[in-house]
Amino acid sequence: MPSQPAAPRGQQVPSAVATAPAAPSPARATRQGGSGEVGASPSEVYAEDWWSHARPTFEIHGLFRVRAELFHKFALGRRAPPGSALLWEQPPDNSYVDLNGIPHPVRLCGDDPVNPVPCENNTNSGANMRFRLNPELHISDNIRVLSQIDLLDNMVLGSTPEGYANRPAGAGYQVVARGGYAPAGGFANTQWAPVSGVNSTTDSVMVKRIWGEYLTPIGLLRFGRMPQHWGLGMLWNSGDGFDSDWQTTVDRVMLVTGIKKYDIYFSAAWDYMNEGAISSSLYEQQGQPYDLSSADDVNQYVLTAVRRKNPELQKLELARGNVVVNGGVHFTYRSQQLANDVSSTPDPTAGASLGQSATGLRQGFSRRGLEMYIPDLWFQLLYKKFRFEVEAAAILGSMENTAVSGSDYENLLVQDKNGWGIRQFGVTTQAELRAFEDKLRVQFNFGYASGDGDVGSLSPGRGQGIQPQLTSDRTYSTFRFHPDYRVDLILWRNILSRVQGAYYFRPSVEYDFARDKNGQRLGGGAAAIWSRAAEFVQAPGHARDLGIELNATLYYQARDGALNDDPNRMGGFYTMMQYGVMFPLGGLGYLPGQELNYQRTTGSADLDTATAQTVRWYLGILF
Repeated sequence: MPSQPAAPRGQQVPSAVATAPAAPSPARATRQGGSGEVGASPSEVYAEDWWSHARPTFEIHGLFRVRAELFHKFALGRRAPPGSALLWEQPPDNSYVDLNGIPHPVRLCGDDPVNPVPCENNTNSGANMRFRLNPELHISDNIRVLSQIDLLDNMVLGSTPEGYANRPAGAGYQVVARGGYAPAGGFANTQWAPVSGVNSTTDSVMVKRIWGEYLTPIGLLRFGRMPQHWGLGMLWNSGDGFDSDWQTTVDRVMLVTGIKKYDIYFSAAWDYMNEGAISSSLYEQQGQPYDLSSADDVNQYVLTAVRRKNPELQKLELARGNVVVNGGVHFTYRSQQLANDVSSTPDPTAGASLGQSATGLRQGFSRRGLEMYIPDLWFQLLYKKFRFEVEAAAILGSMENTAVSGSDYENLLVQDKNGWGIRQFGVTTQAELRAFEDKLRVQFNFGYASGDGDVGSLSPGRGQGIQPQLTSDRTYSTFRFHPDYRVDLILWRNILSRVQGAYYFRPSVEYDFARDKNGQRLGGGAAAIWSRAAEFVQAPGHARDLGIELNATLYYQARDGALNDDPNRMGGFYTMMQYGVMFPLGGLGYLPGQELNYQRTTGSADLDTATAQTVRWYLGILF
């Protein structure tokens, strides 16, 4: 959300301009020809000399974290065939019988290597790490360049052992034969650096964002690849939290201005959301690539108006017992005329793949005719130790065609109902009461994401394009929260990856058992989440109740000097232990026909869902 422009943190102002300069003497009002010299005293610094005497400063913020996680029975006991799971895949080393009565054994376990028995495993576990750097280069008091760079970004520990490598083969990759010093995985003695396409899906270093800011007389100009955040983060979320995994990042040119006296700010932005194929070649590393076609661009324009009171004045108003109201509107318009979304089928020579020829690009076009209008409202009310916030958004629009080749514009079942509609709605609220010097925090959160009664699943699937409609309704209405808007540990965070087509109720409590003014604290919290499907037909069991989840957390933050002067900011060493248990209800169960078929093909009536559990340990250093 646009905030009040402020002087860059830590900026050092040269003493020559720290005070207002006196008028220069007429006798010395001219510079020495070409010498680059300035006046003899600080009061005689000329405006054009600022750039040669400014002292840029460089700051680095960020975090380093290691997270160990255990996922137990996240498949919820559901027996979907391999590769077709709507929720969570069975572990590949787990033997089971699917819904069709087909067994999938892995007969390699037990104590007898001659007569092994089927393996049974319902647990996924491991650890991952990330080193995030947020460098800031402050050129002057009104110009700076900011960036975000991730090293070993969410790299799974132990995933790049010595000897493991891949090479291109056919349409994919094949594992390279291991060398003599590490002939098998069990002989690896070290880890190799991740290299994309060789031993990892990503490189060791990932440059996520770089953008510039220039504070002009009329407002703040931002340009480059930058974070996007609005309101509570339900729809647009920068994902900059200490435990975040997902982000909203946009290529943008943006101007933020406003009326500081009234704490009212406005912004306008032009986003490059999807330019399609560019002229860059796989065999050239220099030159200036350009967008090959304009008709396939996804154009996006954003306008915001927000009222947000200065934080210091806000604290003063709350201390006096006054009510503080903040809020605003974020409006987005998006359009696309043509699309080039062809995959490897039906024609592998068409589409916008890397290194594609102009002929292939031309053959991959289809008419999309997309228009979206996305209003997003945010409101915040503060009174003493009470906070209430709400964010409500809608995605409204239409598409002429959902196919990647050809056209499905005409509706052959319902006359005069051609094309496709988009009608999605979402709302989330947070209510919080603090007490006992803010050590106790009691919350009640609610969220709703509209469902789609004409789509047969809550999960959109991967690599399947736009979800097909079941009938002739032709309106897509499943709203999806941003995946970094976290409400639990199991169902929405991991199994489905985000809140979608459902609503939830979440009461919680958090208490700092020990809390020092220097930032050190020890505490814990608990939450209960009741989740229900907005449209029962999207739930696997065709029932609204999806599950009840209980979460618990213990946390400790060490003292860290200046970073923890503000008790609401985290800094230094931080660790937490989390436990979650989820009890699936009817919505995640089976249909009567599935139960009868399973009993008939296997002779067993054992087709129940299972309770899922998770344990997480977070270790981090924030700076």
